Amino acid sequence: MNKRMFYGMILWSGLFCSSFLNAQTIYLAPDGDDRNPGTEAKPLASLQGARDRLHEIRQSRLPEDTIRVIIKTGTYKMDEPFVLRPEDSGTDDFPVIYQAASGAEPVFFGGIMIKDLRKDERGYWVTDIPGIKNGQKKFEQLYVNGRRAERAYSPDTGFFFMRGVKENIRIQGAGRAPERAQQIITADKKSLRELSALSVNGLKDVVITVYHKWDITKRHPDGINDTAIFTSGEGMKPWNQWKKGQRYRQENYQSAVTKPGEWFLDDNGRLTYMPRPGENPEEAEVIAPVLSHLIIINGDTENMSYVSNIRFEGLKFMYSAYYLPPGGFEPSQAAASIDATIQVDGAKGIVFKDCEVSHTGNYGIWFNQHCRDGQVKHCYLHDLGAGGVRVGTMNILEDTALITRNITLENNIIQSGGLLFPPAVGVWIGQSSDNIVSHNDIGDFRYTGVSVGWVWGYTYSPAKRNKIVFNHIHHIGWGLLSDMGGVYTLGVSEGTEVSNNVIDHVWAYDYGGWGLYPDEGSSYIVMENNLVYKTKTGGFHQHYGKENVIRNNIIAFAARYQLQCTRVEDHLSFHFRNNIVYYDRDVLLGGPWDKIRIDMDRNLFWNSNGKVTFMKTDFPGWQRRTGHDRHSLVADPGFVNPGRGDFTFKSKKNISKSGFVPFDYNQAGVYGSDAWRTKACLPKKVTTAFDKIMQ
Repeated sequence: MNKRMFYGMILWSGLFCSSFLNAQTIYLAPDGDDRNPGTEAKPLASLQGARDRLHEIRQSRLPEDTIRVIIKTGTYKMDEPFVLRPEDSGTDDFPVIYQAASGAEPVFFGGIMIKDLRKDERGYWVTDIPGIKNGQKKFEQLYVNGRRAERAYSPDTGFFFMRGVKENIRIQGAGRAPERAQQIITADKKSLRELSALSVNGLKDVVITVYHKWDITKRHPDGINDTAIFTSGEGMKPWNQWKKGQRYRQENYQSAVTKPGEWFLDDNGRLTYMPRPGENPEEAEVIAPVLSHLIIINGDTENMSYVSNIRFEGLKFMYSAYYLPPGGFEPSQAAASIDATIQVDGAKGIVFKDCEVSHTGNYGIWFNQHCRDGQVKHCYLHDLGAGGVRVGTMNILEDTALITRNITLENNIIQSGGLLFPPAVGVWIGQSSDNIVSHNDIGDFRYTGVSVGWVWGYTYSPAKRNKIVFNHIHHIGWGLLSDMGGVYTLGVSEGTEVSNNVIDHVWAYDYGGWGLYPDEGSSYIVMENNLVYKTKTGGFHQHYGKENVIRNNIIAFAARYQLQCTRVEDHLSFHFRNNIVYYDRDVLLGGPWDKIRIDMDRNLFWNSNGKVTFMKTDFPGWQRRTGHDRHSLVADPGFVNPGRGDFTFKSKKNISKSGFVPFDYNQAGVYGSDAWRTKACLPKKVTTAFDKIMQ
């Protein structure tokens, strides 16, 4: 037999057997056993067991096998993260698929169940956690019946306010901010009274959270005296210092358990919880997260070896932990120093579809460095300690081959985040290119909806050609931090597009509740066909940048200014054309609009409550003074009912004169079944609470 006939027979045999080879299935069940073969009759018990069984199969089969891990309904407690490496990969044609069985809802959770809760004389629930007294790490989050409980803090409502701040520099460092310093807070009297009642050991466990501009700092106190709290860490940043009048809270001590839903765990392992109305210790499900990561996908970036072609479908990942380091949490815009429950590095073709990530202490999913062609589709991320999805890195990687790119986030609901770290954002893209964020519902965050870029100024940025399109971004800010946007951009970003989004209800503590916010160095970005309404400081604000295109947007109902700009530069800063600006307040423009170099024309302006003025001058005077808006109009655009969010047109007479082209803003947000779209709606009590803040 010659070689050609021999290899032909092998090929024929492979084709004949392909129906067997391409249908290999491994089964998981909550009552399974990892010593089982993984059949439907004798299933495995864990993801790790399925991964190891996959290795055994590949030792005896061709590498072109499709392997499906079918996971039955139930709860799978994870004692360690599920780690995947290059040898666990699938191929382009035959991915490895971890999927829920038909109709099943498997839940993987990284917590422990708290049992034997009993009522004390006050009606509080108490129990003893084994091991804590002997040095076991104390958990820092708690859930009762699937609802996040709050580690006891003070004051119960509002904040303490600093009466003054001083700083003693310990190590200056090479940068503008000291490397190490001690801050001395002249504190609120009630704050000091509560802290002074604590023992030395009790005081060291207290966490002071300071809210300053767009950031927070979390620290343990060094000590206190009659007037001040002492705490040490990095030096204050000159651009974002602690100052007199700034807010802070203090948490994690027994006497602060004064409000239903609060809890405290002491050094002896005694857990105390003040129940909410209707809760019963005999019936309650009480869970403490203990794992910080549930999935770690870790390729070999040094040898350019990817983890590739793995899919997760229909799975729920719940209850991940965050542990505050001994040195605390130093300010980090967008909480960018916080990692994720699902951490992906050195990977391509990783897909999450129809999955849920919830009850986290950190971000939900992070495609970090060296990731390509990933997808998050039709997933539900909610109740997040930090933010939703992160794409890319904080630093520009020297090896451009390691830059993350081509990640698609489509038709996801990403809601209720920043619950431990308010600066976190719904979707964060840093130093990464060619990503698509489309048709997502992103709401109920404390800082920013979508953040793209991560270079301040005009230096090189890898963040190119990112598409932020057809998203509904809403209920952002909650009046907690400042300097935020529905969509926030940074740096030179050729080819980046922010289009066809609906952005509404953006409310800052002080300044900077904007809808579209090209910040420092944002350049060559197109922002088009967006509906932006009900913001605090403006529907649009450019700090500084080059030749951005702001075109054919509807911008309405900002509380302070409708439009803002800040820095005057020698180059053309932006084009502002064919936009409709509709408002019911006094001020249209904030900042040096008469000095900045812009191309501004063919817009339509209307104030439903009175006369339209441009920096205290009428429209003809504005045109003569600046040369802007030569073909623009001051006229009613004819919206059907803008006060109730209906920005469709009764008549197109005036808008056709301005050159505005109507677009269907109802296409923004998630698509699919009525149940899925309904799930994207925040509860009425949440939106009502937000409306009260806006008043």
